[in-house]
Amino acid sequence: MRCRRCGLEDKKEKAVEIFRSGFNCSQGVFTAFASENGLDEETALMLSTPFGGGVGGCGETCGAVSGAYMVIGLKHGRCSLEDTEAKEKVYALMAEFRKKFTDRFGTLRCSELVGVNMADHEERSKAREEGKLERCKEFVGYAAVILEDMI
Repeated sequence: MRCRRCGLEDKKEKAVEIFRSGFNCSQGVFTAFASENGLDEETALMLSTPFGGGVGGCGETCGAVSGAYMVIGLKHGRCSLEDTEAKEKVYALMAEFRKKFTDRFGTLRCSELVGVNMADHEERSKAREEGKLERCKEFVGYAAVILEDMI
């Protein structure tokens, strides 16, 4: 997972590998960027667990997008009420990310991206068994690429 030429870790590969290993899309994206931003991988995996399947399997905002938003917050978020500049920077970066992701995929909604009603447990399970959620690798990988460009 390290670039042979420059020695840097390829976040896209790392995010997709985490996803392929059985973790959800949010966990893949967020954890790929965690350690360089001062957070251990175990904590990153735990924090990002709820956002897979469009936030807890509801089919809403794609977990890769939620994971990306968490990376933006981890890197640029504010920790004091007075730091309104950081808040505005986070919101601006989120808007930039959102535009790039929707320009490519047309939506942020998990169920629309995968063509499965993710809120229906049986339909979600069947889709997983049939390999329909393999497309999520594309969302995870592209989210990581956008982040590498932005932050």
